[in-house]
Amino acid sequence: MAAQIGSSAAAARAHEELYAYWAGLRTGPRLPGRGDIKPEDFKRLLPTVSLIDVRRDPLDFRLRLAGTGLYSVYGREITGRGLDDVYNSAAADYWRVELGKIVEERRPAVGVHSLSWRGASHMSILWLRLPLASNGVDVDMILGYDAVVGIQGQTGSSSGIRAA
Repeated sequence: MAAQIGSSAAAARAHEELYAYWAGLRTGPRLPGRGDIKPEDFKRLLPTVSLIDVRRDPLDFRLRLAGTGLYSVYGREITGRGLDDVYNSAAADYWRVELGKIVEERRPAVGVHSLSWRGASHMSILWLRLPLASNGVDVDMILGYDAVVGIQGQTGSSSGIRAA
């Protein structure tokens, strides 16, 4: 696997930068929508940014867009694919739970996900997921940022960012 491996401190700074950008787009309790996002405002983060479509009835997710840096993480293009097309069943279930919480709670979340399912147990993804809502209320897309770091993470560990 040929992924860019960064430090966890650099990943945390990138998460803070993208979160601050997203939070600055909010209007009171209303969430920003995809139309509010201007990729040129966070150009250096784009290689590992993703946009995830939220599908309803039943709730599921599809990667609308995956930055070019994610190709080396997943070993192939993942744009346009559903969770079951990208991950093994355990990892797909992990993401369904995490993304489902973001949709239900309408709040951002961060976490660590081990890449052991890809044969790289010495690497993890430090992830950030930010809810987007075209109407300001109902989450219909999720903005993601992933940083690959050379640490031992635990699959399934996460903690939510609680935004006002």
